[in-house]
Amino acid sequence: MTVTDWVHSIAGFFILTSLALGVDASPLFVHKYWLFVTAFVGANLLQFGFTKFCPMALILKGLGVPEKRGECCKK
Repeated sequence: MTVTDWVHSIAGFFILTSLALGVDASPLFVHKYWLFVTAFVGANLLQFGFTKFCPMALILKGLGVPEKRGECCKK
């Protein structure tokens, strides 16, 4: 998986988890403040659309996740 794949997967995980924990109708409901996590992830995705800066991508690149397919096998 590439950096972009990981960013989308992590963002989706955080959004779905925070919705499950923050919506009253959910059987996993904890508190409505979990919806702030959803707003935070959405705001980061929106600012990435304008600035092309993604903190999660920087972290993943630092961990050695390839930016393009096939880069993991090149030496």
